[in-house]
Amino acid sequence: MAENKTIFHRFLNLFKEIPAADFELIGQHWQHRDIVPGQVLLQQGKTARELFFVVSGILKIVSTSEKGNDVIQFFIRENKFCTILYSFNKGTVAQEGIVAATAGELLVFSKTSLEALYVKLPYFKSLVESITYQALMDKIKYRNALMGEEATVRYQKFVLQQPEIVLRVPLGDIASYLGITQQSLSRIRRNISG
Repeated sequence: MAENKTIFHRFLNLFKEIPAADFELIGQHWQHRDIVPGQVLLQQGKTARELFFVVSGILKIVSTSEKGNDVIQFFIRENKFCTILYSFNKGTVAQEGIVAATAGELLVFSKTSLEALYVKLPYFKSLVESITYQALMDKIKYRNALMGEEATVRYQKFVLQQPEIVLRVPLGDIASYLGITQQSLSRIRRNISG
């Protein structure tokens, strides 16, 4: 647990120097949670009431297609915040869900606890908002850049830009993220290795 605290403190200090006393206060507002692959952290159609910081592991943002299939929108890896931002901020129903793609550890801030912390440390609100907003923009930009490409190119770019995810999540998840079938992904991988 002390190691998780250090990891989170270092992460925050990348954006703003957090005094030790403030960080102790921040530490009183989170809970530690171990996760297992497939664990649902937020069910689609429910309101997001938690903000996660990924200490270890990978989370996936999942929606349901018109055909009823799960579609992976994004992967969230270590040293990132994760929630369904609009639902969390506005208290509305989430159109996506959050599921653990791998085993891992999270620091979890409930919305209530986070709001209480914002009263005590007003700068922490703008810090968290700027980090989560920038991360969301980066994810959207990256995904949009991939989606304009042919399937083989999408896979190759994904492997080059996110090799740690390729090595740690099931191929079915990668195929879903890339918008192709698992069979197509297997064929692409065979053709590349050739």
